[in-house]
Amino acid sequence: MNIVNYKDINSALAADAPAYIKRCCEEYDEKCRSVAEHISERADQHPIILLAGPSGSGKTTTALKIESYLDKMGFETHTISMDDYFLPKDKIQIFDENNQIDYESPYRIDIELLQGHLHKLANCEPIDIPGFDFKLQDRVPGRRLERKPGELVLFEGIHALNPEVTGYEDIASCIYVSVRTRIQTSDGDLIHPEFIRVMRRIIRDNNFRGRSAPETLDMYDSVQRGENHYILPFKHRAHYHIDTFHGFEASLYKGYLDEEFKQLKESYPDYERYSPIEKLISELTCLEPQLIPENALVREFIGG
Repeated sequence: MNIVNYKDINSALAADAPAYIKRCCEEYDEKCRSVAEHISERADQHPIILLAGPSGSGKTTTALKIESYLDKMGFETHTISMDDYFLPKDKIQIFDENNQIDYESPYRIDIELLQGHLHKLANCEPIDIPGFDFKLQDRVPGRRLERKPGELVLFEGIHALNPEVTGYEDIASCIYVSVRTRIQTSDGDLIHPEFIRVMRRIIRDNNFRGRSAPETLDMYDSVQRGENHYILPFKHRAHYHIDTFHGFEASLYKGYLDEEFKQLKESYPDYERYSPIEKLISELTCLEPQLIPENALVREFIGG
């Protein structure tokens, strides 16, 4: 378990913020490059790459980084989001204990179609990838893909390592990404990595999905239950693990969440559960987003 003290983060930002940001981004990039290198060594027998991780783990950016490195190594790689295989809302037949649609369930995915496409891709047959509109909760036109011999296809999604969903582990390289590092606050408490992902989700949902902070937090029980039931049990299947934590990111999120959490403290019924986030950002120096490179992982959440 990696631990970083909040004082060390503040000191690094005070000494030379651009250099610290650059170093954090390069450390993450090196993890992606190293995994890509290992995948390239087994590419002939493993043309499929399966990348999974919980919500807010940085799957999309990590997938694209690995794709980019593999392309540079001479392995043309195509990335597919498994979200494209979601069933339309009216076709979902799985419900939770409250008789609500279980949006975290692996059976939200059109498993038959996905596995058929995996089989075709392994045999270099063309497929028509569907599209999915989250606002409509319905299928939209997608795109055609035909893998050529020697090319790789990377599927990223929360259920990518679930054998009931993807299977095909004999021809796949498997990756699990998440936040693993903990930040230590002034009282010695260690901030659980899930709170970094919660911060990422609040900002991303507000920027790109039209959700307020209370709406995102209201969904978190369902998201967490889904992680415990459908994602964590399969992370042992990964050949490679990537910690997507960036040392400066909580300082960056402070500017987005400071006022938000002051309001939540006054009005949100379950605020105490998320109070460690307020504790953390209250002790960190605020980092301005203008200093963040355009290709940094945190841009997946803050935009730009």
